[in-house]
Amino acid sequence: MKEFVKGRYRVRLAASAGDVQAAQALRHRAFFGAEGLDCDRFDGACDHVLVEHDTGRLAGCFRIFLMRDGSQLCESYSAQYYDLGALGGFGGRMLEMGRFCTDPALSDPDILRVAWAALTRYVDEKTVQMLIGCASFAGASAAPYLDSFAILKAHHAAPEHWRPKARAPLVYDFKGKILEAPDLKRGVAQMPPLLRSYLAMGAWVSDHAVIDKDMGTLHVFMGLEVGAIPATRIKLLRALAA
Repeated sequence: MKEFVKGRYRVRLAASAGDVQAAQALRHRAFFGAEGLDCDRFDGACDHVLVEHDTGRLAGCFRIFLMRDGSQLCESYSAQYYDLGALGGFGGRMLEMGRFCTDPALSDPDILRVAWAALTRYVDEKTVQMLIGCASFAGASAAPYLDSFAILKAHHAAPEHWRPKARAPLVYDFKGKILEAPDLKRGVAQMPPLLRSYLAMGAWVSDHAVIDKDMGTLHVFMGLEVGAIPATRIKLLRALAA
């Protein structure tokens, strides 16, 4: 992906160890509310996308792991938490997007839009056929998100032939106690913005959330087949990426 500018933001791939460390520092502030570095063994296998404000400040970042097909899923971040065996037979290129975050001091929705523009460019350049990742709900308790989880179960469940199975020791199973009449407005509002964006394009999700006490979050696996994205949405994304 070549560097490009959209409005007040410049987007580029990390080109040095210093760039990656800057992304790790922003991730730590965003995820833990403190200074430090959020890093793991997956960073080295990923491309890191930086969204920089025209002042030079790092406004957002995410990492992407490109796979030739489903046989490489075992190398992905998501495979720590989910049994992805059903997706192993997927024959096209796959891309895992992860660690998306924005500067906690900024509240500009354009950062997410620019991130989608960058992702669209990368997907087109690499002829990616499926996007995967984990959407994170703040906190390790499912109680605040019962409306959201009920909506995900009823309207966005993964098709059986791709459905991830539980691997993590602690999960909240959507097949268990779930609301029969969720508050739709509240449920949608509580979903992470990235997840809402995926769902608007036709993404599906796992039938359970992983309880990650170390990160203090609940992870929901999401998958999006590029070929299933509505034509009108594709047109909008490519216009954004132009």
